[in-house]
Amino acid sequence: MSNEVIFLIFRRMRLPLIILVLSYAVSIFGFTLVPGQDDQGRPWHMDFFHAFYFVSFMGSTIGFGEIPYPFTDAQRYWAIFTIYLTVIAWLYGIGTLISLIQEPAFRRAITHARFRRAVRRLRDPFYLVCGYGDTGEHLVRVMVDRFHQAVVVDIDPDRINHLEIAQLPMDVPGLTADASDPTILEDAGLRHPACQGVVALTNDDSANLHIALAARLLAPDERIIVRAESRAAVANLQSFGIHDVINPYDSFAEWLAMAIHSPSLYLIHDWMIGLYHRPLADLLQPPKGLWIICGFGRFGKAVYENLRREGVEVIVVDAYPDQNGAPAGAILGRGTEAATLKEAGIDRAVGIVAGTNDDADNLSIILTAKELKPGLFTVARQNRSRNGALFSRMLKESPDDRTGLLDLVMQPAEMMAQKVVALMMAPMLVRFLAYARQQDNEWANILISRIIDVTGEDEHPVTWRIKITPEGAPAVYEMLREGREVMLDDLEHDPRYREKRLHVVPLMIERPGEGSIMLPDMDLSLRLGDRILFAGLPEARGSMALLVHNYNALEYVVTGIERPSGLVWRWLDGLRHSPAQEDIRN
Repeated sequence: MSNEVIFLIFRRMRLPLIILVLSYAVSIFGFTLVPGQDDQGRPWHMDFFHAFYFVSFMGSTIGFGEIPYPFTDAQRYWAIFTIYLTVIAWLYGIGTLISLIQEPAFRRAITHARFRRAVRRLRDPFYLVCGYGDTGEHLVRVMVDRFHQAVVVDIDPDRINHLEIAQLPMDVPGLTADASDPTILEDAGLRHPACQGVVALTNDDSANLHIALAARLLAPDERIIVRAESRAAVANLQSFGIHDVINPYDSFAEWLAMAIHSPSLYLIHDWMIGLYHRPLADLLQPPKGLWIICGFGRFGKAVYENLRREGVEVIVVDAYPDQNGAPAGAILGRGTEAATLKEAGIDRAVGIVAGTNDDADNLSIILTAKELKPGLFTVARQNRSRNGALFSRMLKESPDDRTGLLDLVMQPAEMMAQKVVALMMAPMLVRFLAYARQQDNEWANILISRIIDVTGEDEHPVTWRIKITPEGAPAVYEMLREGREVMLDDLEHDPRYREKRLHVVPLMIERPGEGSIMLPDMDLSLRLGDRILFAGLPEARGSMALLVHNYNALEYVVTGIERPSGLVWRWLDGLRHSPAQEDIRN
């Protein structure tokens, strides 16, 4: 039990305990003074033991009779007084205890102590998630679906209650508290040996900044991933070494601009990060031309800057252009009115972005715009997860869908969760995508063609990493330790049928002390410590896992010779290939 719980108990129960002790002391002392008679009629005084025994069972209203001799009237008068005195003291003490149990501060202390015990008992690696709003909830669900432990802290008790009743595959400890408090971070496991990092996802940039700063000072080796929705907050976080800073508005704006500038690069990001998982046939190709942005808040500004960087013509529609710092030529209005959209030039526009902070307005903008120009490319911002059904109803199932009204939906919670999961569980993939963004469209087309060759046009690839260590790839590690050569091409063969190739594409190899090799050649020799990033179909991932963990399977792929796996079969195989047996056969 924590010190806070003990302190609250003694503070609230101090007076009831004093009264109870005094009532027992007075009752016991009185029985030793009141004269009685023994069984011979001689004067007799009760000793402290018998007095304590009698008051104990009478004070609890059990009642075993008068002991050790029948009482005199004086003793019975004192017994009556003792019964009422001790019963009242007990009622007062029990009532105070019940009141203490119902007190919010005491219940919080109990919950806090239970939470600390749950965190201390964790043995699997976990991330500390600060903030359980739409983004935090989506992230935790993705994590536990992948059997990765999480610990949650949120200042809103309703959100923690929602976490407790959520039907998750594993128990996720949650605490109602201010995560910007360093002591709360420590109680939540910041310095726990199994803690892998902190994710700050509150809806307050200032709180996220405090969380990141406290985590950096208290646990400098832990990974810190922070949500920041303002440019100032991003710059502040990066100034003291926080590199994993995610601005959902900037991220989506970059993806939209990338889709316009280089659809192939956009498709690679979509495939790898898994935001929409579109097959090649459903590749989004936003047109180039005039775009209308309705709403010039944080999201609208991010989209405007990225589109302008790509040389796209943009017209802004905003209800408060001067207050929001809209560019020159901005149209006054919300965009829900047909007259406003006509003034913005919707007749010659190729796309529209409904980016206000009101979901109803955004849906209204899209409906109005599609009535005025049915062929318009439409993008809408979804602010609240609970409105997901409305946006899903309007979203196109494919580019050829004539009934859907929305081509793309920006959902900050889902986008943040996907990027955080990628940073937490696939940092090598994040580094590869950073490299890919620096390449041209031709490079992206070559990579896409390689991936399509193994996955087909209707499947999106999954990515995974193989690390040549005793834990990550013991079979490959052991063979290399023996001085034998293992080629990258060897890992792309089926461990059951050597002639069959796995549906995989090697994306990158990281070698300690030598840097990275992008899209490596198949005849590359592997080395101890190599980290290899693959893309391919899920069944290929399972086959490769068998190959790199089973020495006999790897031996079969490398040499074409099947070795028996059991001790008895290996002994018989040794006899079969012994010199004596060779002489007999010859």
